[in-house]
Amino acid sequence: MLIKQDIPTRLSILDGFFNFNKMSELKIAIQKSGRLSENSHKLLEECGIKFSNGANVLKTKAKNFPVELLFLRDDDIPQYVEQRVADIGILGENMVFEKNKDVQILEKLGFAQCRLSLAIPKEDTYTGPGYFNNKKLATSYPKLLSDYLEKNKIKAEIEEISGSVEIAPGIGLADAVCDIVSSGSTLMTNGLREVETILNSQAVIIGNRNLGQNKKKILDSLLFRIRAVRHAKENKYILLNAPESSIKEICRILPGMKSPTILPLVEKGWCSLHSVVKEDQFWERIDQLKAAGAEGILVIPIEKMIL
Repeated sequence: MLIKQDIPTRLSILDGFFNFNKMSELKIAIQKSGRLSENSHKLLEECGIKFSNGANVLKTKAKNFPVELLFLRDDDIPQYVEQRVADIGILGENMVFEKNKDVQILEKLGFAQCRLSLAIPKEDTYTGPGYFNNKKLATSYPKLLSDYLEKNKIKAEIEEISGSVEIAPGIGLADAVCDIVSSGSTLMTNGLREVETILNSQAVIIGNRNLGQNKKKILDSLLFRIRAVRHAKENKYILLNAPESSIKEICRILPGMKSPTILPLVEKGWCSLHSVVKEDQFWERIDQLKAAGAEGILVIPIEKMIL
């Protein structure tokens, strides 16, 4: 395992193995605006890929990596990837399943987490999925909603609208809604409450099923970088001091790597222990570490992490 805070040289060497200059570019479709677009840009930048994106630009080429970015509507991305207009795309799982195109999910990215849920007027009494029988439901996701209704043997009318779904019950267009929910604040503002979750969603990378060998090599290198960035975000570098007599117990407590680095300190009988742990697991075990004799605990962010 390699952990380093700055690895552009190593990544450059890996890229060189593929002789990228002789390859065609990998075309990546991303949402042209919105939070998902911002997160996609940030991810690519963290992977060391530099590109320019001026106002109203619909495509651009990276300056230091063989990719071209296409800025599209998120609901068009699955079709473009299926038809090989784009080779891969970054978008939400909800849109992948709704459009139901012949593409494959290559990687889950962990950001843009949300859920597709059913919501009803907050003053209504909810009695379970049967509540929706003979109701009119407004949604921008007719396929996913239809699948849910069929699975639960519910007979309801679907009113497909393209936006502002939450307002539908308030203006008499529908009895309830099926829409994407993050915090739920928009539902509450419009007098609705969430009662059923149909799908949990996050950002994913989808790909065409028939990429050529050259583009697969570029994709493999891109996924290598993305995974290095994601591993770094999920883990933290930990340094602590402890008596030599406590090292074995501390190693047992830490849910980290196979073999931490242990260095002797100037003070006799004491060591410095260096390791990597998942942040959420660390907080669960901090009291155990202190009870075992750990002192001077430092937790440091990792920029890149290569497994």
